[in-house]
Amino acid sequence: MILFLLFLIQAGAAITSHPAKYWEKLEGKLVRCQLCPNRCPLASGKRGICGVRENRNGELVTLVYGIPCAIHIDPIEKKPLFHFLPKTKALSLATAGCNLRCKFCQNWDISQRRPEETENYSLSPVEIVELAKEQDCKSIAYTYSEPTIFYEYMLDIAKLARKAGIKNVIVSNGYINPEPLKELCKYMDAANIDLKGFTDEFYRELTMGRLEPVKKALKIYKEQGVELEITNLIIPTKNDNMETIKKMCIWIRDSLGSDIPLHFSRFWPKYKLTNLPPTPIGTLEKAREIAIKVGLKYVYIGNIPQHEGENTYCPKCGKLLVKRVGFYVLQNNIKNGKCKYCGEKIAGVWGD
Repeated sequence: MILFLLFLIQAGAAITSHPAKYWEKLEGKLVRCQLCPNRCPLASGKRGICGVRENRNGELVTLVYGIPCAIHIDPIEKKPLFHFLPKTKALSLATAGCNLRCKFCQNWDISQRRPEETENYSLSPVEIVELAKEQDCKSIAYTYSEPTIFYEYMLDIAKLARKAGIKNVIVSNGYINPEPLKELCKYMDAANIDLKGFTDEFYRELTMGRLEPVKKALKIYKEQGVELEITNLIIPTKNDNMETIKKMCIWIRDSLGSDIPLHFSRFWPKYKLTNLPPTPIGTLEKAREIAIKVGLKYVYIGNIPQHEGENTYCPKCGKLLVKRVGFYVLQNNIKNGKCKYCGEKIAGVWGD
């Protein structure tokens, strides 16, 4: 059961400023944010594309530190993370804001708004960690909107969580610069990154971002030892070309490894793409077939409950290892990180 936590917290937190990391001074009182590839140059009083980082008289500040607008307890499978501590709970949180402008955003009501436009709650990093302990959450998930834009808040929580023995997971668009990402990876245990498409044209047209920084971020997560999974939302007529999907799968195999779990997720009409239909199930199945054929070992289909593509199968003997329905695990035949039938090592952190 997903537990909704907002009843525990007093709504109406005031917006205050907190010093931001990763920026440089320019001439006069101009500054340039260096957190993400947008590298926004900001005059005094102006905010970046994210809507939450502002130049205050020549100093960059964040306006969302300590004021999440969403906080829930979720199954870790909802992130989705299928190879990380299955059947455990994650305290999940987000603030307003995002550094991309995805026309298909599923959480646009918080990601595409400024903190003045959302209902916020006052929770310090210490209180977040205490809440995770009280609710017996094995991890804290930075998710829903884009965690990069509440970097300072996330980093401070993650440091305290690490000391408390609680894992940290991030669900992100991967649009972050290498230096801040490497610092963050010291405290992240797992990540699910949205690889939204595999052409720069797709990124520019539908997200106002670029592909290459995301590819670079994925490599850094892998190099830094963070348990990595990837989600690709397949949107009809936009990123459903099978040749491009094949190229993406080959890149994942060759650049990140064949054991990286890949989730093909079904698109539902949202935000600015309500004119498009949901992704046909056949499209998702074809993408999964291609991914498996090029050598990816763990390929999933999301947003279609009870589809066999939700399950984990042994890449060696083919036996069913983890049976899922939606976000719930019904069967787990992985023992000590291995297939109980043939002994094949299964990538991930299984907690057994």
